[in-house]
Amino acid sequence: MTFYNDIYPFYPLNRTPFIFNINELIVILVFLVFACSFLIILPGIRGRPRLFWMFRVTFSLFIGVVIVAVNFTSDWAAASIQTNTTYKSFSNATVDAEVGLHVGLAGINVTLKGNPVKQLNETINYNEMFSWTDDYDRVYLAALERGLPNPILYIAEKFTQDSPCGFFFQYKYSGRYASATMWTAFCCWLISNILFSIPVIKYAGYMMITTGVFIFFALASFSTIHKVPFCTITIGTASLETVYSGSFWLSLATGLLCCLIGFTVILLDYLVPEKIKIFFTSSEGDEEEDACPVEGYFNTSFLEQEIGFPLGDVQFSQNQEKSDGIIKKYWT
Repeated sequence: MTFYNDIYPFYPLNRTPFIFNINELIVILVFLVFACSFLIILPGIRGRPRLFWMFRVTFSLFIGVVIVAVNFTSDWAAASIQTNTTYKSFSNATVDAEVGLHVGLAGINVTLKGNPVKQLNETINYNEMFSWTDDYDRVYLAALERGLPNPILYIAEKFTQDSPCGFFFQYKYSGRYASATMWTAFCCWLISNILFSIPVIKYAGYMMITTGVFIFFALASFSTIHKVPFCTITIGTASLETVYSGSFWLSLATGLLCCLIGFTVILLDYLVPEKIKIFFTSSEGDEEEDACPVEGYFNTSFLEQEIGFPLGDVQFSQNQEKSDGIIKKYWT
């Protein structure tokens, strides 16, 4: 083996670790385009409505991007341990590394990072994705053929369909129901934005509360996997125990925000309906424009021919001026 500088010839070199989910990146870019488009047209809104629109669009886009993006993240639940473990099959060589398990609605990510990264004349830095939508067992067999490190294969094996632990069915179906419920929450979010634009303020508040409720349903669906006793995943001398991670808590905060906005809108619609309508229609500036005087000119000779009697007999309720057959009328 010294001919290969201590690199086993039947193992390919480790791949560059996966940094960012491409689907998640696409979602964020789409919402950033919407945000930038709004910032471009924001200077065209005059007066206080500009501030109202900024808050409305900012909160709305934040809720929308969270609802969509968490469907593609891999950090609904996570676990990480620092241990000393064997690195490759058919070898007693051990490495000091951090092993991580990251669970999402669409699959799991297993990470392995050496401490230090350079050990055994290799760069130990892996991030492997195992998706529920693919044939999981086939993906696992492909990982065996590629010769991935032992800790990654050991964790991935626990999630196969034939594993007595039953991780595959628990995580797959709870994640599937949670994802479906989050997409339902996204539809409710779209409807609420349409109702805010019409505007039907009270019913828009109801739909915003419904959005938060469906987010809570998704969290409850994912939480069911923690009510079932799990097999212990032990690597070296430490065990992996998953806890709720970033996407879970971000979804919880977004659901609370939706309910808070919904209840606030309904309460204000009940207490001060006129002011809340101005907030969502930005009609305050329009009313000021309508109050400006507008001049109108009428040809009295033509009108007398049409109506058949002299205009001198007609009493006008508005301020008027009559000169040389022309009535100058001011509307207030």
